[in-house]
Amino acid sequence: MTTRLHIDWTRCDGHGSCAELLPDLLGVDDFGFPVPRSGDRDPAVARRDQDAARHAVRNCPVMALRLFDAPA
Repeated sequence: MTTRLHIDWTRCDGHGSCAELLPDLLGVDDFGFPVPRSGDRDPAVARRDQDAARHAVRNCPVMALRLFDAPA
């Protein structure tokens, strides 16, 4: 199983805090919205980044992030 990060685009307001907490996983576009660096819709979260990803999910001001497990 692979842990993946889902961004709910209907909720995201482009605060950019997730990209600050997950710089290896997310960049930001010109408007502050997160952009997965891998190009995947739901990028895989490396084991080393899982604590930071959980922190980003808990601290998203509009609750637009969630982690889920998917087949590898």
